[in-house]
This record gives sequence, C-alpha cells and structure tokens, in this order.
Amino acid sequence: MRIVVTGSIATDHLMRFPGRFVEALLPDQLHKVSLSFLVDDLVVRRGGIAPNIAYGMTQLGLRPVLVGAVGADFAEYRAWLEGHGVDCDSVHVSTVAHTARFVCTTDNDLCQIASFYAGAMAEADQIELAPIAERTGGLDLVLVSANDPAAMLRHTAECRQLGVGFVADPSQQIARMTGDQLRDLVEGAAYLVTNDYERDLLTAKTGLSDTEVLDRIGIWVTTLGADGVRIIGRGFDEVRVPVARVGEIADPTGVGDGFRAGFFAGRAWGLSLERSAQVGSLLAAIVLETVGTQEYTVRGGDFVKRLAESYGDHVASEVLAHLPGGGIDSAAG
Repeated sequence: MRIVVTGSIATDHLMRFPGRFVEALLPDQLHKVSLSFLVDDLVVRRGGIAPNIAYGMTQLGLRPVLVGAVGADFAEYRAWLEGHGVDCDSVHVSTVAHTARFVCTTDNDLCQIASFYAGAMAEADQIELAPIAERTGGLDLVLVSANDPAAMLRHTAECRQLGVGFVADPSQQIARMTGDQLRDLVEGAAYLVTNDYERDLLTAKTGLSDTEVLDRIGIWVTTLGADGVRIIGRGFDEVRVPVARVGEIADPTGVGDGFRAGFFAGRAWGLSLERSAQVGSLLAAIVLETVGTQEYTVRGGDFVKRLAESYGDHVASEVLAHLPGGGIDSAAG
C-alpha cells in the first residue's frame, strides 16, 4: 500500500519546567499574563507531525512518502529519515525560509505551553500530489495532517480529483481554520481523525452535528486520552479500544502521531478497525515512554509480547505475521 503523509516538518525544542504551570496562573489576571518559566533542560529533536507519523510507520515495516516543505537546513534531518526508510523525494525545499520550529515546555503535571514557527511550511501549498502519484506508481492513501491550511485544502481537493482516499487530520489547525474551510477539508474523507476536544471544536466551528459529519466522511476516529479510542461510521457498530499498558511515562509529545502511524499501518496490513486501533495504541504507549518523538525502536518480539499483555494472545497472533521479520525480536527500520 502506497501511503503519503503530508503535514508539518519541524525541529522540536523541548524543555521541562520542574513545577506546575497552574500555580503561576492567577484566574483574575489572565487577561494580562506575563510569565517566564526557568526550565531545567533543553533538548533539540527531530519533529513535525508528518515525519513523526512516517517514522512510526517505518518502524512497522512500511515505506511512506513524506510530503511537506522545509528549509535548506533539512539535510541532516533528511538523511535520518531516509536512513530509516522514509521516502523524502517529494519534500519541497524553500530557498528563503528555515524549516518550521516547535518550542514546547512541559511541567510536572505533563501540561504543555508551546509555540510554533511555520517558516518554510508556508510554502507547502505549492506541492502537487499528481506528480507524486506519477513518480511512485500511484497512491492508495494520503494522510492530510496539520500543515499550512491552504496546503491542507489543496491536498484534499487533489485527492478528490484523483480519486485517492484521504485522511482528514486537522488537529491543531482546527483552531485556525474557519468553519467553511473545515467543511471543505473533511468532505469525502475516508477517515477523519480528532481527539475528543478537537471533535467538539470541529462540530462547533462547522455547525455540523455528528450525524452530519458522518454523512460527509467514511470513518471517524476519536482518541480519548486515558479512555482509549472511539471509532464510528456508517454500516458498523461503534468500536471502542482501551489504551495499551504503559510503563514509565517520559514525554507526551508525539503520542497522537504514534497512534496514527500504528493505526494506519494496521489498515495497510488489512487489519480490522479494532486491531488497527490496538496497534496504534501500543505504538502510542511506546512513544509516551520515550523522550523525543523519533527516538524509539520497535522490536517485533517485544511488540507482540506487549500486544498480548494489553489485548490478549489472539490479538498478538493476528498482528505477528505483519511485523518486520515476522515478529523476530530485532530492530525494525
């Protein structure tokens, strides 16, 4: 299955505050907030929604095509991704802007305050999908993740024109996009992916009910944090999947990207919605246990063992054959 992953490509500047943000916020003074948090450390890591998802897919044996816009400073990052099996030949390189940058501080409650510099991402709307389809021999699924809104709308429109299935995954950009833009974005999507807050925000901004959204899409996947995943759509019963067992929590950044990578890898393998969500939930747990969004390695034997612990031996047995090396406990990618 040829999967294209579009979205932001960025470097992450991650900091940790050894306290609680809430203790510095005065409810009656929020209209004039001016705060500075002294942090303990700074780590610069590879990030961006699209590469995070693409990297996760390679760890499960897929070779996705990355689509997004970057600056001339992308060379080292490109080498990293290509070394792990990501096709970067369709990445647009700006001649005037730096690669986007995500700056995030996490406190002891795992609450986050973040800023995002778009940089070269503003040129993502220059990317056409048709030449990518020609280069790769055709596209089966396009993930349209958070990116420059004009690029997101262009990609979904092109997918409809080309007859290619696509995933509408607006996430953080729901807050920026208008109701009309969001209605255009989701129209005809094979999948819509949101978290529970984004789900409510999307329906509020579009003025569409859940039923009206479902009239426009195929399958709606909603991640619910500690409550797992809910999947609804026409012609099948609601699917609920609890979270996978998690060890020591290290960093929540990129957990949703990990879920998407695992879920759509499962769908590429031909697994059911439930099995795919279980694979996605376990990959999300692995990301949650890791500092950084692309610093983990999936090992087949361990992955299968953890699937069995979280969801049962029958689930692990069904997934086993699809893992790189048939589940042999060695580093994937």
